[in-house]
Amino acid sequence: MPPTARLGLLGLTLALSACSALEGDKIDYKSASKGSTLEVPPDLQQLSRETRYATPGAVVSANALQAGQAVQPSGPSAAIDSLGDVRIERVGNQRWLVVNRPADKLWEPVREFWLENGFTLMLDQSNLGIMETDWAENRAKIPQDIIRATLGKVLDSLYSTGERDKFRTRLERNASGGTEIYVSHRGMAEVYSSSAKDATVWQARPVDPELETEFLRRMMVKLGASQEQAKAVVAASVQRPAAARVAAVNNVPVVQLAEGFDRAWRRVGLALDRTGFTVEDRDRSQGVYFVRYVAPGTDKKEPGFFSKLFSGAPAATPPLKYRIVVRSEGEASTVSVLNASGTPETSANAENIVRVLADDLK
Repeated sequence: MPPTARLGLLGLTLALSACSALEGDKIDYKSASKGSTLEVPPDLQQLSRETRYATPGAVVSANALQAGQAVQPSGPSAAIDSLGDVRIERVGNQRWLVVNRPADKLWEPVREFWLENGFTLMLDQSNLGIMETDWAENRAKIPQDIIRATLGKVLDSLYSTGERDKFRTRLERNASGGTEIYVSHRGMAEVYSSSAKDATVWQARPVDPELETEFLRRMMVKLGASQEQAKAVVAASVQRPAAARVAAVNNVPVVQLAEGFDRAWRRVGLALDRTGFTVEDRDRSQGVYFVRYVAPGTDKKEPGFFSKLFSGAPAATPPLKYRIVVRSEGEASTVSVLNASGTPETSANAENIVRVLADDLK
């Protein structure tokens, strides 16, 4: 083994040994019971740039930590690590799988994968290539104290982490006849809504790229790789610098990417999934995603039927509809925002959307 490899392995071992909380497998999801599904509108106000990828106190598997802390040299070429007919690609903090199989041959194995990992699918649309899990709780995060160790099986339902996660999977056909698989995470946390701490609300918490990576690794195993092979491939994935910047073209805020259309289209789709937009439709031939957006500061709480009947309170402000457009010339692409009628948008909302997308694409 080369000296540099031994040093990297030693550093990884020390890092893992320092994290006493990460002993064994720390992922054990159970979907929320029926009738308790969280309904959370997308809200860019909660996606602050400083904390989007910070995960203080988060508990993930040691394998996920390994993927995140492995030495990751950067270079101009795309990060591609192959394993049979499956490889993983990485640009910036985004990773995805590329599988040399048609999408219709992968749909059922991927669907089984989420069910086997404790999730319930709330969206299962093979014609669109999209599946999405229900909100689920990672029960492995619950502390194993002596009381729970003794009575956990009897009173397990009384314990809760106060966090929920859901995952969206997108399968995209590529030009070579294979399939690209994208996994995006969204998280919620239960917090007190008053100083008296007598009520709680659910609010968005930062996207966790390590969780996304861990489920991609597990998916590789589902598709035929061994545990050891999948760990090695994920840990060896090289980060390709992502050149994404915010600019203004004819007074219209845009994101500029140093990538051709195919790559830019897929990465923008993953960024939209990650940042909580509701994608109503898409037209790849025109490079357009049709999305819904809740502007920061708008009231997102929908009054109940009796509240509206007796108080006359107005309904919550409906989400605004926009079009996210990807235009490319050679290996350069521009992402802009149009309003519902197809006119370039120059409002503060457009600037917020562009900034959030650029932050995820870096």
